[in-house]
Amino acid sequence: QVQLTESGGGLVQAGGSLRLSCAASGIIFSIYTMGWYRQAPGKQRDMVATITSGGRVNYADSVKGRFTISRDNAKNTVYLQMNSLKPEDTAVYYCAAIGPSYWGQGTQVTVSS
Repeated sequence: QVQLTESGGGLVQAGGSLRLSCAASGIIFSIYTMGWYRQAPGKQRDMVATITSGGRVNYADSVKGRFTISRDNAKNTVYLQMNSLKPEDTAVYYCAAIGPSYWGQGTQVTVSS
């Protein structure tokens, strides 16, 4: 059974930082591209960042220079370090293993102005 469990969300003031973690089980983590996505109320789910099995990263333009995705294959965990947070970053953040796709349950990030 595949499980992706996110943690680290919460309430933070604008300009602050949060670090999200996603622990995976039930998959061969090291061969998967992993990603973080987010969905704000009334909006579609959008890609935030992805990291391939080889460590190649990709970011949405809106988070470049502020967010960093990383992975620890020994711990089956992917991280999203979020700095200089803005109110528009408020959303539910989802972890995903890509190809075939598995999703976590999501963690709420709220950035107050």
